[in-house]
Amino acid sequence: MILGLGTDIIEVNRIRNIESKNSRLSERILAPEEMEYYHKLNAEKRRLEYLSGRFAVKEAYSKALGTGIGSAASFKDIVCLNDAAGKPFIKDDRRVHVSISHAEEYAVATVIIEDE
Repeated sequence: MILGLGTDIIEVNRIRNIESKNSRLSERILAPEEMEYYHKLNAEKRRLEYLSGRFAVKEAYSKALGTGIGSAASFKDIVCLNDAAGKPFIKDDRRVHVSISHAEEYAVATVIIEDE
């Protein structure tokens, strides 16, 4: 049974503008495990896609929980990693299905939470 569904879309340019003015956005959004991967990305475009996608996942996850960011969890409390095949998942929450997509101007994420 589906307990929650959340979707979020973000303009990559919005993230680019914020990150270029104050590179601390990534520090506010990404958990240490995510930040480690982020710093390994050499291409600026890929870094922006990654940061935008993670922002969208965290917003979508909080919507699926029905709480929003800040009420039950902060950005850094929600950790989205990739398995060996590249599939994204929420760390320590096996009930969750995650999908992230990128286009030239947007990143979108959908999160479904199922009953265990």
